Amino acid sequence: MKPPQDIPNGLLESLKSLGLTKYEALVYIGLLRVAGATATKIHEISGVPRASVYPVLDRLAQKELVSVSHTTPKRFEAIPPARGIKNLMRRIERDAENALVALDAFYREKNAGGRGNQELIWTIYGEENIKTRLGDMFRSAERSVEVLAAWNLLRENVLSLLELIPESVQVDIVTDNWKGERPSRFSVRVYPLGAHYETHAPPGKGLRYESSGVFLVDDAKALVWLGSAGDQPSALYSESAGLVQFVRRYLTSVTEWVATVSQ
Repeated sequence: MKPPQDIPNGLLESLKSLGLTKYEALVYIGLLRVAGATATKIHEISGVPRASVYPVLDRLAQKELVSVSHTTPKRFEAIPPARGIKNLMRRIERDAENALVALDAFYREKNAGGRGNQELIWTIYGEENIKTRLGDMFRSAERSVEVLAAWNLLRENVLSLLELIPESVQVDIVTDNWKGERPSRFSVRVYPLGAHYETHAPPGKGLRYESSGVFLVDDAKALVWLGSAGDQPSALYSESAGLVQFVRRYLTSVTEWVATVSQ
């Protein structure tokens, strides 16, 4: 028997994304259309093979989408959609939390054992992914954190992450602006980087600072955040000696250059 023809494919796909199989979705939809039904009736209204109906009903009951009467023969009724979808979402969230705990254990085990290839340079795409890596860098800092970043980037994405840095770590920040009270535990130097560059750079060679930044932790971990208007930001991250040395030299040269043109 074929499934009912009036069920939109989009609805079946949506229910599959919530963890239901095709048969489970068809049985649940069928039960929503009747006021209780036997297994035989469910077979008729859903198009699910007779031999599969009881196993499907058992799984739907476990997922809190179906209630069962204690009669002979048994009758089954669908949990109302608002409550049923809520039950599915709660199940998904619980499974996601369990998966996160298990996956995080693997991730931390890898970090505890050290990185296999320190010379790799990683490209990271997307604001949240970059912030996650930057947060890990700050959290693991032991001696120093150096930041050269535009105020817009600091305000929107970085300031909240600075709280992850251990109290004993020295933090030096160079930026083009700072609004509000400066944190007493950080060394903050403010220079109008963009204005100086526009004044001293050749025509047409100006750089955009609004959404870019360079971050160096313990002279061992480096991240270069590159933003562009209208697109998702990207970043380069590495613990390789080559990139770390490049970032070290860049931070030093920019600081020295700004000090010179500010005189």
